[in-house]
Amino acid sequence: LIGFAGPRVIETTIRQSLPPGFQKSEFLLEHGMIDLIVPRSEMRATIARVLSHLMD
Repeated sequence: LIGFAGPRVIETTIRQSLPPGFQKSEFLLEHGMIDLIVPRSEMRATIARVLSHLMD
C-alpha cells in the first residue's frame, strides 16, 4: 500500500477524523497490510515472492 496523500489531506477530503497512527507501518501491520521498503533493483523479485506467497 502506498499513501499518496497525508492524513490531513485525507481528513479534509472525507471530512472525517482518522484513527491515531493512520498510514503508519505499525497501524497497517495491525490491520493486515503488508508493509515493505524495497530498493527499486529488488522490486520485481520482491513482488514475485509476495504474490507467490499469497497464491499458496
